[in-house]
Formats: sequence, structure tokens, C-alpha cells
Amino acid sequence: MAEGTEVQDNPGARRYEAYVDGGLAGFVAYTRSPGAVELTHTEVDPAYEGRGVGGALARTALDAAREAGDVVLPSCPFIAGWIQRHPDYQSLTRGA
Repeated sequence: MAEGTEVQDNPGARRYEAYVDGGLAGFVAYTRSPGAVELTHTEVDPAYEGRGVGGALARTALDAAREAGDVVLPSCPFIAGWIQRHPDYQSLTRGA
């Protein structure tokens, strides 16, 4: 994870949020259903682009899905591309 970046789930807002030095740097929105999580949109504040915030969000959301045994539906183009570049996460989309 990018240094100084903390990612946490905000279930009330249905998104994972990334904070850098206490400030909101980005988020990945999701929709949950039994046995699946759809990652619908990723947004990183331009001030934090290129600092690994998007990757930290992707990794946290995907690790949580793996731990829960959920299938991932990557409808967000950023998340879909990230999964393609990280083969160890590709199995999460199987059966989707």
C-alpha cells in the first residue's frame, strides 16, 4: 500500500475510502449481493494521482472479497484493468 495511505470500508456509503495523511484521497464504490460484490466506480483526487491510491483501493476491496468468498464483478474499468495486470486476483472474477 502507498506510504501514508489508509483504506477503510464505509458500508453506509457503500465504498472503500482511501485517506492520505488524514485527508480523503479517493474511493471505490461497490454494490453487494449474496456471494458477490460489484465494484462500480473508482475515483482518485487529482492531487493524489500517481501515488498508488487507486492500487491501494483495488487491493483492499479485492482482498476483502476474497476473504468473504465473494465473486467480484469489476464493472469499473480501472478495477477491471487492475485485475488484468495482477493475475493473483483474476480468480475472483471466475463464475461472474
